[in-house]
Amino acid sequence: MTASVQSLAVDVAEPIGKAPTATPADLTLTVRDRRFGRDRKLGRWWLNNDPVGSAWYNALSLTFPRGEAFFIESVKAFRDGVPPRLEAEIRDFIRQEINHTREHVAFNRAAQDAGFDISEMDRRLAESLDETKTRPPIANLASTMALEHFTAILALELLRTPAHLAGGDEETANLWRWHSIEEIEHKGVAYDTWLHATRDWSRWKRWKIKSLIMLSVTNEFFRHRWADTLELLRQDGLTGTRIKLRLAAYLLWQPGLVRRILPLWISFFLPGFHPWNHDDRALIGKAEQDFPQTAAIAAA
Repeated sequence: MTASVQSLAVDVAEPIGKAPTATPADLTLTVRDRRFGRDRKLGRWWLNNDPVGSAWYNALSLTFPRGEAFFIESVKAFRDGVPPRLEAEIRDFIRQEINHTREHVAFNRAAQDAGFDISEMDRRLAESLDETKTRPPIANLASTMALEHFTAILALELLRTPAHLAGGDEETANLWRWHSIEEIEHKGVAYDTWLHATRDWSRWKRWKIKSLIMLSVTNEFFRHRWADTLELLRQDGLTGTRIKLRLAAYLLWQPGLVRRILPLWISFFLPGFHPWNHDDRALIGKAEQDFPQTAAIAAA
């Protein structure tokens, strides 16, 4: 899918300091308190009996509890003094991420109960995040801003291409759809916080730093998720060149998650980029029809 002209346009709907934001003025972040799969045992190959696809999503999930705690702390460090609207969005962003953490903790525990050992992968992730404590807070916010774009475009692809989760365990597939809805909905929060925090920077400096961070984040993300997926496959007795080729084909050819998100990943580097230059709310509304019992929690 090629990026639309609209997604490449500069939209200055609302100023944040000296920086523009394209976040829709009528955007509402809804905190959906859902729980998934508490009353059943998760199969090892829960996604259409496919070990490769199941391992890929399991590897993604194991990063979420620690990763989303990192996102929350990175954004909270810069919430003082933001405009009231962004302050409210940060509160709802935090509450959504807390719920995501809870559900992925439960999912990861179910994967362990199915026989997977994720302790070493979790240890490496914890060590990596511990290193961030030595970095300036603005560097962590920049990483969060880049990773939130990553999660948003992955979420968009999961919702717009049902084939990714087709044939999967129903409760688990719904977990990923629910998570995707809220990732898209709050996709501009970290970016707008970044714009506010860097409002006195030149556009060139902001573009240079965010671009370098995204390149670094992309390398780290795929390098570690590739390794973690292969480790989970090894625990299923699947190793060697053939399984690596199967994983590459899964990501790049069919169903091709990575190939399909490439245009939106590239859009991050274009002048005037903002996550909400690409308005996905119609897709959110369509996906929400699958969750008629979802209830919004009143704002704190």
